[in-house]
Amino acid sequence: MPPGLVPAVINVPLSVLDVAPVAAGSTAGEALRHTTELARRAEELGYRRFWVAEHHNMPAIASSAPAVLIAHLAAHTSTIRLGSGGVMLPNHAPLVVAEQFGTLEALHPGRIDLGIGRAPGTDQVTALALRRTMEGLSAEGFPRELADLMGYFTGEHAGPIVATPGRGEQPQVWLLGSSGFSAQLAGLLGLPFSFAHHFSAQHTLPALALYRQHFRPSRWLSQPYAMVAVNTICAETDERAQWLAGPSALAFLKLRSGRPQPLASPEEAAAYPYTAAEREFVVQRREGQAMGSPETVGRQLTELLARTGADELMLTSMVYDGADRVRSFELVAEKVAGGLRRQG
Repeated sequence: MPPGLVPAVINVPLSVLDVAPVAAGSTAGEALRHTTELARRAEELGYRRFWVAEHHNMPAIASSAPAVLIAHLAAHTSTIRLGSGGVMLPNHAPLVVAEQFGTLEALHPGRIDLGIGRAPGTDQVTALALRRTMEGLSAEGFPRELADLMGYFTGEHAGPIVATPGRGEQPQVWLLGSSGFSAQLAGLLGLPFSFAHHFSAQHTLPALALYRQHFRPSRWLSQPYAMVAVNTICAETDERAQWLAGPSALAFLKLRSGRPQPLASPEEAAAYPYTAAEREFVVQRREGQAMGSPETVGRQLTELLARTGADELMLTSMVYDGADRVRSFELVAEKVAGGLRRQG
């Protein structure tokens, strides 16, 4: 492909996944304000939905309370869909989730997504502190707890309890996954499915195949609908994008080694003394993701769509500076997705 030529325009809906990254030397409040600014700009550009992810005990991530943050974002936007990517069901009683997201749906009808995850989104000690009991923390209990949650929304929950708000105020429910378990369950239940390609790229194609193979039409969905989440950092040049990507790679490395820390600056990340094994880890993590100039990102996203047949892409960008994060989504909208507003 000649230099400077963007591949075929990305014509599927694009969305945003954000974790309110906390930069070193800043505060959680600053991180949440940057997330609010990004949500406003994403709405202006025409991104379809804006999700925030539940994580705990992670100094680099401020999105620990998705329902609270979604309420704030909804008050500062007007049209973009807002949701969780996701709420980690093992951490919460299904009734609490139903009431929280029923409240959001009642306040902002037709704009709320409830993405449900099966993992705790943290370490087991923190998960126990959240749940206060080992019951419900195992993966085996997930289908039952999901059924309880859906029952609160539909009014089909066995027993005398009525979720208010909740019953009759059901957000759009998604299942999230990084392996085949939730993919297969989403298919059997006829729910939309979002796959975490951004940290489980090797499992993307098998999971999507399982989802489509097991899909059964439901009251919520007549045919499979798959969204793929992908790390995306777009800048004016490939070199600039790689520079901006340094802090997120270092943060993930620190997390995997049990030493989480706030997001380092690009300068600090570049100066970090990586071992050969650590550099290989970073290289492997970036495989299949989208990082570079608009031309490079356009090619990478086009190839991802061709491989996965995704109905929608969700872009996530963990960048040190809030302005660089916003600019990344602007460049994708303007130079990769043909303006994006036309996608609605």
